[in-house]
Amino acid sequence: MTNNSININNLIQSEVDRISQKYNKDFLDCEDLIKITGLGRDNVRSLLRSKDFPTTKVGKRQVVSVLNFVTWLTTKNNNGEVQNG
Repeated sequence: MTNNSININNLIQSEVDRISQKYNKDFLDCEDLIKITGLGRDNVRSLLRSKDFPTTKVGKRQVVSVLNFVTWLTTKNNNGEVQNG
């Protein structure tokens, strides 16, 4: 491990802490994801329905834990599957 290596676990934990504190939530819903990602409602709903997105169903609502969202985003970004604008 070099000095330039990023510790992914520390990165994920610090981002989870930041988002949890900012939104004062442990789970994010469609509206939260719209604010965080800047995606439109249709794209966020499609994401929430996708098989590889780690949602949890609470009643009729689809939500994602902050930890699962950040881990998913970091992993996808690390694999080059999510493009930043």
